[in-house]
Amino acid sequence: MGVTGPPGPVMDRDEVDRALARLGAEHEAIETSLLALQDHAGRRLLEGARLTGVTKERWAAAEASITLLWTYFDAYTDALRSAREIRSRRRWSSREDLVELTELLRGESVTVAGSAAATANAPTLHGTGKLSQSFSLATLVDRMNELYAASLDMVVAADAVWSALPARIDLLAAELQRTRRLAHSVGVRPGEHPAGDDLERITDTLTRLREEVVSDPLAYWVPAQGSSAPGGGRPDTTVYDREARALEDVRREIDAVLTVRQEAEQRLVKLRDVLSRADRTLAEARTARGEVLAKIAATEVPVVSGPPTVLQEQLATAAEYRRHGQWHRLSPLLESLEQKAEDELLRARESLTAVTAPLAVRAELRGRLDAYKAKVARHGLAEDPFLIERYDAARRMLWSAPCDLRVAEQAVLRYQQAAAELLSAPRVPDQGGPEDHRGER
Repeated sequence: MGVTGPPGPVMDRDEVDRALARLGAEHEAIETSLLALQDHAGRRLLEGARLTGVTKERWAAAEASITLLWTYFDAYTDALRSAREIRSRRRWSSREDLVELTELLRGESVTVAGSAAATANAPTLHGTGKLSQSFSLATLVDRMNELYAASLDMVVAADAVWSALPARIDLLAAELQRTRRLAHSVGVRPGEHPAGDDLERITDTLTRLREEVVSDPLAYWVPAQGSSAPGGGRPDTTVYDREARALEDVRREIDAVLTVRQEAEQRLVKLRDVLSRADRTLAEARTARGEVLAKIAATEVPVVSGPPTVLQEQLATAAEYRRHGQWHRLSPLLESLEQKAEDELLRARESLTAVTAPLAVRAELRGRLDAYKAKVARHGLAEDPFLIERYDAARRMLWSAPCDLRVAEQAVLRYQQAAAELLSAPRVPDQGGPEDHRGER
């Protein structure tokens, strides 16, 4: 060992003692870490698992690294033991001892058989396949730290995925089975309802996902950007999260179907009522149209159509679905029918309004005529012959059948104008005779 001489100045006793203390502490820390890695649950799982894909490749390299780690550690232990033995020969080490210790503690004095690294299939600092390799203790510690960090990173990542995903997948699969049973109870089955098809797809995806996670956990690991700490990263839950959302959507669909089952009769009764009201309104509109044609002259009255038979047919189909418990088919049909029934009722009301519009105009003219008559009476002009004449003319037109609304409206306007002129004209004091302030008519 002393052929080429010590690397650099010979260490004194204090330097040797400090180096041995530091190396001893490093030895203890490395041993503790290696034993913890040996007992790590993730490593035990990896040893017993049937691995595939990237995890299989990385575990083969990690196993080789762990084997090489112990080889390096044994060599490190032997070198440290040798250094301690030399130092313990005498209380005050001789120069020869210090030279030997300097070479051992600072030089490339630790020899590891190259075949060990090659057999382990792990990378070394100087390649593989050599008969032997020599390291300084410091270099050997750095090398062990590198191999340990890489091995621990792989073990921790696999263990994190196994700890996070399979249990969550199992819980989701259990919820999936409950949802499937509930779906079947309301007729939601594959090939018959989209939600049934979704359940089949989610089942297949979860089964495949669990198999892949168990055999190749590292395929579902996302390393943390910029992190050098072992195990820095997180499990990739993208597929799991997507299927969980899809199952939640299916659950909402099933809940909607269950709600239909619970409320079907009530909703069908309401539907029948809405359609019945629409029919009655249309019948009223048809009756009103005949009345308008008889009472109002020179008016275009829209034709009133009959009730659509397709809605009654769909209502009968809905009732049939309910009787046979076909809730998944009843649900969309009821939603469609409810909207169409409301639209039909609105259409019937609009038809009635359009048909009765002339009667409403006539009623408005009658009301206006009577309102002006009352106003004239309040001002003491009810007995005015001219106003009486115009009032009677307008009234005959409005209360006769058929009523010509355009002519009647002009008569009402003439009465209003005459009344307005009387009400705005200067009043002559009463001399015992009738007022005559209108002039010629």
